Amino acid sequence: MNIRLEQPQDWREVENLTREAFWNVYRPGCQEHFVLNQFRDNPAFIPELDLVMEEDGRIIGHVMFSKAEITLADGTLFPSWTFGPISVDPDYKRKGYGLKLLRYALEKARAMGIGLLQMEGNIDFYKHAGFYLASKLNIHYHGEPAESEVPYFLAQELIPGYWGDREGTYCPPSGYLVADTNPEAFEAYEATFPPKEKHLVPGQLP
Repeated sequence: MNIRLEQPQDWREVENLTREAFWNVYRPGCQEHFVLNQFRDNPAFIPELDLVMEEDGRIIGHVMFSKAEITLADGTLFPSWTFGPISVDPDYKRKGYGLKLLRYALEKARAMGIGLLQMEGNIDFYKHAGFYLASKLNIHYHGEPAESEVPYFLAQELIPGYWGDREGTYCPPSGYLVADTNPEAFEAYEATFPPKEKHLVPGQLP
């Protein structure tokens, strides 16, 4: 197993990997591969944390990180970070590869001085990498009541004391919504991939 920085020649392979990993998971089809495609030119993108995992010379995993912000009660913007999509080839899922990739990335992020991460995901998986409900840090999710304990909104303080006793509201970087804000571009991009059948399955987002 090898973890290294993504290179331009990897882009299409990684986007296809991401498409395969997320297809019919959160919605019929997926959008995550287009988010990745567009985000590499986003000022919030962190190239030093754009990582691929290889096994036997084949890319089987990928994760990217980006800058984010938390709005404090007085309107001040507090610097923070997020990550995702994190993708693992379907043939390698549930074998520990995703956790190994994430733990490696988190250590690298900590060494870079990244102090706080928020993300949306399944706590049953991400708790193994040190994440917990963001509400425990008084970080609220946009669009939800401040008193809500949002089960999929997670956080981790990579540097102890970085967040302190602050309270604020997090909104994902705008680049994560690119498929919704520019649906025609997304459809044109999606048409460059082989057709796949979309399915509505239990557990997808409403």
